[in-house]
Amino acid sequence: MNKKLWMVLFLIMSLCGCLVGCTVDGNVTTQESTTIVTTEENNEAQDDSDAQENAVAGLNADSQIENYGGADTTPLEDDDTLEVHYIDVGQGDSILIRQGDQSMLIDAGNNNKGTTVWSYLLHQNVDHLTYAIGTHPDADHIGGMDVVLYKMDCDTVMLPACASDTKTYEELIQTIGQREQTVVTPKQGQIYTLGKASFQILTDTDKDYGDNTNDYSLAFRLTFGDNSFLFTGDAEKAAEQDMIASGLTIQSDVFKAAHHGADTANTEDFLTAVHPTYCVISCGEGNSYGHPRAGVLNQLRAMGVKVFRTDEQGTIVATSDGSTITWNTSPSESWQAGEPTGSLDESKDSENAVTSALDQQSGVSYAKDSTDGLQSEDDAEQGDYILNANTKKFHRPTCASVKRMSDANKIVSTESREVLIEQGYEPCKNCNP
Repeated sequence: MNKKLWMVLFLIMSLCGCLVGCTVDGNVTTQESTTIVTTEENNEAQDDSDAQENAVAGLNADSQIENYGGADTTPLEDDDTLEVHYIDVGQGDSILIRQGDQSMLIDAGNNNKGTTVWSYLLHQNVDHLTYAIGTHPDADHIGGMDVVLYKMDCDTVMLPACASDTKTYEELIQTIGQREQTVVTPKQGQIYTLGKASFQILTDTDKDYGDNTNDYSLAFRLTFGDNSFLFTGDAEKAAEQDMIASGLTIQSDVFKAAHHGADTANTEDFLTAVHPTYCVISCGEGNSYGHPRAGVLNQLRAMGVKVFRTDEQGTIVATSDGSTITWNTSPSESWQAGEPTGSLDESKDSENAVTSALDQQSGVSYAKDSTDGLQSEDDAEQGDYILNANTKKFHRPTCASVKRMSDANKIVSTESREVLIEQGYEPCKNCNP
């Protein structure tokens, strides 16, 4: 009986021990199941992670902007591009160049285009100029510059070694003085920087071109990476020959046609030396000067140059990444030459135009030249000499300087040469009165 009792007790104790052991083992297993991941599960998780990374990489690749060269897919930043805006100002010139946070303005159109150019700059988020270049004193180039410089800060103003007694020029100089802006006349061969771009002066600013203000035009070649742009204002044959003879590099990818495509400039020798891929012609639609001239267009066409025209296409914008240049429009295909219908003396016509630009915000009126009371050439020929009250020089009535003289400074005199010299006037060195 006792043996049976002990057997029962032993079985009961063994059973309790097994139950306790299972409970401990179960707890361990449960803990392990929450912390240990199988190799298969780990591989699946890694596959999911790789898939996510690949998806992100694919999304980034799709978002990247392919650059103009097509080789490097790094997105372009502002510092990586150069913009050249050939602003449509009608019969005149105005060019905005931007690189990084620096900007340059070349000319500002005629007297009534100052506010137009200034507004365009603001629209391009330009509120400060590193350089403002007035290529030469003709009104269709510097006429609007006084408005721009009055409204906008500028580090350096560049002007050629050629002054003028016109009201337009006097207003520009007055504005520069009021704003206390720095004026320099650069020398041939000097190099200036514009952000990551640079430009070299091609004009021989020490040379005397007489009364031909066009040949005094500040000309320069701008480079950005492997791309190059040439700007020559209204420089004509004599100045073009001097640039060729200088030995400085003038070959350029893009050439802004000189003098709005006139045939007194853009000579065959010069175009051959420049050998451009593209040419931009800035001129007014249906202008009376016949710009651009047929001979110039024929030469460009024979050379295979792609031509852009503001009179047909409005404002032209070229963008360079340092290797490739892209445009906001396709080249012109018309090859339509202009037809002269009026005076070919642009400086006289633009100076005598009744124009004004009113700044509504500041209330400052930029009054320009008026033809009221202007001495006609026929009237002038009734006198022996034409005096300039500002420069104290006297001229023959047919002198080119007379055509650019403002009404306020012009005096018709019948006095003799000797008397005028005694009165303190000097004879003009060009017309030798």
